[in-house]
Amino acid sequence: MTHVLVTGGAGFIGSHLVEALLARGYEVTAIDDLSTGSIRNLDEARKHKRFSYYIDSVMNERLMAELIDRADMVYHLAAAVGVRLIVEKPVHTIETNIRGTEIVLELAARKRKTVLITSTSEVYGKSSKVPFNENDDLVLGSTTRPRWAYACSKAIDEFLGLAYYREFGMPVVIVRLFNTVGPRQTGQYGMVVPRFVTQALKGEPLTVYGDGTQTRAFAYVGDVVEAMIALTENSLAYGQVFNIGNDKEISIAELAQLVIQRTASTSPIEYIPFEKAYDENFEDLQRRVPDLTKVRKLINYTPKVCIEEIIDRVAASVRSTLR
Repeated sequence: MTHVLVTGGAGFIGSHLVEALLARGYEVTAIDDLSTGSIRNLDEARKHKRFSYYIDSVMNERLMAELIDRADMVYHLAAAVGVRLIVEKPVHTIETNIRGTEIVLELAARKRKTVLITSTSEVYGKSSKVPFNENDDLVLGSTTRPRWAYACSKAIDEFLGLAYYREFGMPVVIVRLFNTVGPRQTGQYGMVVPRFVTQALKGEPLTVYGDGTQTRAFAYVGDVVEAMIALTENSLAYGQVFNIGNDKEISIAELAQLVIQRTASTSPIEYIPFEKAYDENFEDLQRRVPDLTKVRKLINYTPKVCIEEIIDRVAASVRSTLR
């Protein structure tokens, strides 16, 4: 039986990945320090005999050495995530993202374990070439803007993973995730869909940062984790970078209106300047859309869940927590 280790396994995406792997018959171990994840996210997984978990950090090298030695494959999701956390804790962001990945790769390389590294659409930076292709240049902003520390840290993760593949022949897959959403995601760190849904269900104003004309493309977490698993099961993906997301755009203002409609809310929409929501050094991007040609060609990836259904599923999840 294949044994898989998931770092960040109690997080939003990590917990869905854990459940998908268990459903496929894998033995799964998760590690999470619960800094942004929640043990409640693993309630279903904990019912399985093939599942175990550790509440600890990937910075614990001794424990990680033991867990990686036991595993056949590692999905490395542990990272500092969310715009608000990145702005408020830049040191934590840089150290967690870079050193955590270094530890995983160093330990996995000893026995050539397969590693999937989750990167982000943020690495495309300020590029205006839409949709974003995996081979496009990365255009990062000034080092005085905290947002780009996150993008740079994840770009270094990618360089390091690809270096291990090229130098040691280690099976490494890198995925750049674009606005993954679904149940269990929290709006606490700036995630817009759960934040809007929670505000709508509480009858509070939906707070749109900026003028709302900026667009995003939202992918359902179930579609994303299935693509991640399919890529690690395909040796042609080794040493490659793949976009995973949805290529159907919606503006943030339109998203707010759609959330109000789908939840039958009477909430108004309130527009807040970015400098008030974050700080005066914050920069936002107008568009962020993935080119899915590469991942579609290799594993026939097609996003199945539309934004309307995503909102409905997130609303059902949020309602259960508000009772």
